[in-house]
Amino acid sequence: MVATAPHFLTAPRFRGGRKAAQLAGRWVGFPLLTLFIASVVLFVAVAMQPGDPVTQILGSRATKAAYRVEQHKLGLDRPLIVQYWHWIHGAVHGSFGDSLVYKQSVSSLIWPRLTVTLGLVAYAGVLIVLFGVGLGVAGGVRRRFGPVVAVLSGIGVAVPGFLAAQVLIAVFAVRLGWFPVLGSGSGIADRINHLTLPSVALAIASVAYVAQISRTAVADAAGRPHAETARGRGLPGHLVTRRHVLRNASIPIATVSGLAVASLFAGAVVVEQAFGLGGVGSLLVQSVADKDSNTVLAVGLILVAVFIVTTTLLDLLRYLLDPRMRKGARR
Repeated sequence: MVATAPHFLTAPRFRGGRKAAQLAGRWVGFPLLTLFIASVVLFVAVAMQPGDPVTQILGSRATKAAYRVEQHKLGLDRPLIVQYWHWIHGAVHGSFGDSLVYKQSVSSLIWPRLTVTLGLVAYAGVLIVLFGVGLGVAGGVRRRFGPVVAVLSGIGVAVPGFLAAQVLIAVFAVRLGWFPVLGSGSGIADRINHLTLPSVALAIASVAYVAQISRTAVADAAGRPHAETARGRGLPGHLVTRRHVLRNASIPIATVSGLAVASLFAGAVVVEQAFGLGGVGSLLVQSVADKDSNTVLAVGLILVAVFIVTTTLLDLLRYLLDPRMRKGARR
């Protein structure tokens, strides 16, 4: 009789290891590869932009000797690949060099401003989930309310962030005096008060988009056969909505909500400028104008990293919500 290995040491263990490797590659390897490619593209784009940082620092009347000394000091006389290696090596360890304009470390410039931007995006994200998903679900469940949600969504999507900011400032800050116009405030309550109008301006278009998609997803799930069968069996409407409608509509709603929140970092640039918040968005705009390459690189890399992390977490959430994705991963 030929001895055979126990079942748990053969095929299942191999399949389990392969599945773990696939999931690790999906949620760790691929995001890191994406971040690496984005960092290369970002570095090359900044290096190829018009203008000379050395001339920006010394002025056009600097001597050739002074120019070469400053160029060597900044490491700009090295090959581009060497410059990239030194920059990415420092970035991995939390060092982005010194600002060419402010003459201080880029990290000390970014971190206080990053808290403002994260607070703005978090506040706007809460508004998106509460009002976008809430209006969408209401419009999908109550068909008579659906056209109202559709009209409001169409209007909201058409309103750009800078226009929404100007209208909100004119009405609620200048005319009514309910909210401050400039600054990010100090302390939790004061900061919430300062960030209310900017968050609303940032969230309006995304709220409308999420409401539109959520309404469609809920209405589609409510009209499927299993939901109709549950109603035919006499189940209460709230149980049908919770067990059969919202459960099936949760995947597209979570997907569109996550993407909307991730895209807020791009829109925050305009809103921060309009309200004078002093976040990383306004720092990025000013640094591009000043040709402060180290600051531009640092802010750009951080925003890309935050976007990649957000979309990766969204993909993980979809995996947990959708049993079909888990079954596909087991094969």
